Amino acid sequence: MAGTTHVVLVEWDRTDGRSASADALAREHLTRIEGVESVRSGESVSTEGLEGGFDWMLVVRFRDRAALEAYLPHPEHQPVATFIQGASARVVVFDIDD
Repeated sequence: MAGTTHVVLVEWDRTDGRSASADALAREHLTRIEGVESVRSGESVSTEGLEGGFDWMLVVRFRDRAALEAYLPHPEHQPVATFIQGASARVVVFDIDD
């Protein structure tokens, strides 16, 4: 069975250390969820300047699509989702099966 990758792009409503806070929350909480294989996050280091206004990216790799579906309502996901929802101007979520 193929894995699933969950990508979140965030434009913060202010850029006062929100990326560092989001990184810490993601590392602390998301890695505790069954079926999560890896968590990567950070600000772009691209020299192309094609971020389209987005400030931060989160990539979570799951064992399978069922693990992604279990992740969304999981209590360890909620602090991260709540922070992003409360601190963002814009969010894009894109999921793919690997």
